[in-house]
Amino acid sequence: MKFFVFLFIAAVSTVSSFTDSFSMMPLLQRQYSPSASSSVFKSNSSSASQTHRASTTALEMSDFDFPSAMPEKPQQTMREKLEDSATTFIADITARLGEGVEPPSELEALKAARDEEGGDVPTLALKIYELMIEQGMRYDVDPDNGELTPTQFDIKNNLDIPEVKAEFDHLYKYGMELIRRGMLDIDVAKETVKEKLIKRTGLTPEEFDEWLGY
Repeated sequence: MKFFVFLFIAAVSTVSSFTDSFSMMPLLQRQYSPSASSSVFKSNSSSASQTHRASTTALEMSDFDFPSAMPEKPQQTMREKLEDSATTFIADITARLGEGVEPPSELEALKAARDEEGGDVPTLALKIYELMIEQGMRYDVDPDNGELTPTQFDIKNNLDIPEVKAEFDHLYKYGMELIRRGMLDIDVAKETVKEKLIKRTGLTPEEFDEWLGY
């Protein structure tokens, strides 16, 4: 089946949409600031300008060969990085849920996985991924303040909308990147994609791949 073959290929190759700077903080935080990217560039430009002005009037630390008095920050394990990402993600969704809006059950599942003593990386990565999917599929995002409210959007009858396809493609690739990095078992990923993404489209796995252009 093409769907299975594509996921297998994804497990052993780099997806061009992701780089080695891939962050475990879920990438769906792009949702409610259409001008975010441009404002970041403006901020960077201003910061660079200020840095340049400062460097012309003051000696930089590199001008002195003093050893740092600060101890080196200990390296986090992958489990610790995921725990931090999970905590941030949980807090973000909780804060943005509209008044009276119930959180998805996946949020509590992620909390449990994060807090489990001796828990493993694959389980925590899976719970982050599942919560990402549910956030993207079940809630509308207020463009002004990022508030999450239950969606009434009919996915199956709106597959021709580019933004719908882009959201599914993004979530699909995120799962593939988890496989490639050894954080998610390929069979677990296939089942998750089928149950939480493909079923929502009403397509078969083969039709789903074709719809996304694979």
